[in-house]
Amino acid sequence: MSLKKPPTVTAIKALRHHLPTPQPPHHLPPPPSPPPETSLTPLPTLPVSTTSTELTNFLNNHLTPSFTPNQLLHFFKTKLHYHPKFTHLDFHIFNYAASIDSFRHDHNTFEWIIRALAITHRFDYLTLGLEFMVANPCPCADGIFACPRIEPIFRFAINAYCNVGRLDDAVKMFDCMCRLIDGKANVALFNVVIHGFVKFREFEKGLRFYERMVKDRVKPDVVTFNVLISGYCRNYRFDLALGVFKEMKEKGCVPNVVSFNTLIKGFFRERKFEEGVGMAYEMVELGCEFSVVTCEILVDGLCREGRLLEARDLLIDFSRKGVMPKGFEYFDLIDRLCGEGEMDRAREMVNELWGNGNAPSSITCTTLIEGLRSSRRVEQAIELLDRMLRDDIVPDSVTYNCVLQEMCGSGKAVLANKLRLLASTKGLHPDSVTYNILVSGYTREGRRKEGEALIEEMLEKDFIPGIATYNRLMAGLAKKSDRQ
Repeated sequence: MSLKKPPTVTAIKALRHHLPTPQPPHHLPPPPSPPPETSLTPLPTLPVSTTSTELTNFLNNHLTPSFTPNQLLHFFKTKLHYHPKFTHLDFHIFNYAASIDSFRHDHNTFEWIIRALAITHRFDYLTLGLEFMVANPCPCADGIFACPRIEPIFRFAINAYCNVGRLDDAVKMFDCMCRLIDGKANVALFNVVIHGFVKFREFEKGLRFYERMVKDRVKPDVVTFNVLISGYCRNYRFDLALGVFKEMKEKGCVPNVVSFNTLIKGFFRERKFEEGVGMAYEMVELGCEFSVVTCEILVDGLCREGRLLEARDLLIDFSRKGVMPKGFEYFDLIDRLCGEGEMDRAREMVNELWGNGNAPSSITCTTLIEGLRSSRRVEQAIELLDRMLRDDIVPDSVTYNCVLQEMCGSGKAVLANKLRLLASTKGLHPDSVTYNILVSGYTREGRRKEGEALIEEMLEKDFIPGIATYNRLMAGLAKKSDRQ
């Protein structure tokens, strides 16, 4: 059995050279907060007082020279990554490995450390890591071609810089990457940087970067144009956004739903509602599928201006044309129509959309039912509840019981009980309130036999608290029946 060879004195000195210098406890800074959404082990919350000795022992057990890049990567992933005390020293161990004469990092170890530093928001170390990568290329770049992993590695880092607004670092690393790769940078990388400038309100710099993209003869794609359109709209330069849209089509780039959504929202912000609606119909002509967001922008924008009937007619037309997206919730429009007393138009809209395959949600139906009940249109409310249940749209128990109460109050206890049975098959089981409503209805109508059957069901389900309640219900049925 062979024993692992301990690190040499020279290797230990090299490692210690890359470790952070220990500080007295009263000079230690507060521990950093772990970054959001990190997949790495959180940084330690206590200072490490004997880092050098403990880390040397840790390496002696798991990683001893001479090791290969694959062995180092395995060590990072399976040993260091999960260690609560040493995981934050990954970059120092990365530098230590580079100081060993027999070792040379490859794109796998580069990619692991760059991703680890970016995910944990250690951007100063990230810059150092990328600069080290520039100065010490991957072994597979020793030939005439560049390493194929350079661009994906830099893209991950540049995206991380842009997400937190370190745009100067992003551009600097973009320039470094361009010197390393074969040919031109991918359009996706230009888009990342341009979007970063737009996101952090430095749109003019984003435009200059776009000009650089055109100068470098990198063909913009739909994402590029969408970012520019969004940038112009954010800066209240809507005419220029339309100019980009026209340029987009002239260059043979087909706009997508994001392009149209951005412009429709821009038109509405400029209070140009006819143009915004016209843009939606242009989507239909081009065969561009609507998204739920498209309908939300249109309906919300029109409703805010009190143009409820126009929004209603628009949705009906989209439904008839078969372009209305599945899953769009039109509850807000129904609620507004009911609030304005437009019960007939609200009901017609629900029936029209429902018939064209755009079934309403349970909350939309119950909102309309409450509106119908409040306007004394009980028959229409009953009809809607029955259609809901038959289409497996289950209402809430309060609305359901209120409709049964209306039915029993108007002498329709038998029909109400049929609805109870139908609802039970759809998963809406009656509660004690439901039974009491139905028993009261049967009592008023003098239907003793049906009422007694319900009371027996209540008894079986423990809905009757005591013998006194049972006797009272039975006596009520008998008394009413005798009178009739």
